[in-house]
Amino acid sequence: MERFHILRPFILFLSGIFGAAGVALAAAASHGGDARLLGSASTMCLVHAPALLALHLGHRQFKTATMAALVIGLGTFVFAGDLLMRHFGGSGLFPMAAPIGGTTMILGWIVVAVGALLPSRPPAD
Repeated sequence: MERFHILRPFILFLSGIFGAAGVALAAAASHGGDARLLGSASTMCLVHAPALLALHLGHRQFKTATMAALVIGLGTFVFAGDLLMRHFGGSGLFPMAAPIGGTTMILGWIVVAVGALLPSRPPAD
């Protein structure tokens, strides 16, 4: 699973962007935006930002951390992006984008669960 190690800084970047976007979207939803779309996008970003951070930090002990983070990050990006496009652009990213993004997030969490069943790596000194 470590063949994706070069993408680890990207995971940390996504964590920060999702955290910032989640707060900004929550503010936009509470100040007259469509609370349904913006609130849902905010929730997904705010929930997955710390999860990506944890996966980034725990990659040495958790074999599937990098892969799980990439899958969850992609799903969150597609799901939240589709809701934002619907709000600001009037139509989604592409047909079925939100369900595909949601399903991708679910698959990422399954990768997390599978990682719990694999032998852990010894702690690095």
